[in-house]
Amino acid sequence: MATGKLFNVALTGGIASGKSTVAALFAQLGVTVIDLDVIAREVVAPGSELLERIIERFGEGLRAPDGGLKRRELREIVFINASSRAWLEALLHPAIHARAAQQRAQSLGPYVITVVPLLAESKSAQAYDRVLLVDCDEQLQRARLSARDQVSAAMVDATLAAQAGRAARRALADDVIENDGAPEALLPKVQELHKRYLLMARGALN
Repeated sequence: MATGKLFNVALTGGIASGKSTVAALFAQLGVTVIDLDVIAREVVAPGSELLERIIERFGEGLRAPDGGLKRRELREIVFINASSRAWLEALLHPAIHARAAQQRAQSLGPYVITVVPLLAESKSAQAYDRVLLVDCDEQLQRARLSARDQVSAAMVDATLAAQAGRAARRALADDVIENDGAPEALLPKVQELHKRYLLMARGALN
């Protein structure tokens, strides 16, 4: 259970499940959305201390022409090296969570949506008041991922194998949005959950 007065809903799901689309719909309803992936990019922006720490460890080859970080190349490094992944997480996670906490403190609404792609993997569900899962059939997930990232079937397999399975994610979920249909089918589902979360948040505040 999260601490503090602001009701905090974790939005999670497997890669290419539709998390970003659902998060955008909540934002359209006026909900503050805090995306940990977006923050992860911000904390390694060109000129940042954390970027320089990463370059120092892994080499100048990870510096993009615009001065930023070659994120895909870094993912490939830490994907196959557990010690490098642990080092990177220890470096980035405190900064990411500190910035997320700052954004929550600045929110004026009764609740916030925090997008946590790796909620099951990080075993951090207890930090949130509610867990919302965006889920879809694995074959559809594979097709979306392949089309979105233009990667091979082997890379799709490897990416999905590195994440928690559907059963593990569903076991953590309080609410599930099934995203197997057309995008326009998502809005009514989000609107219904928005009403429910407002009631929950106001109850928690009283």
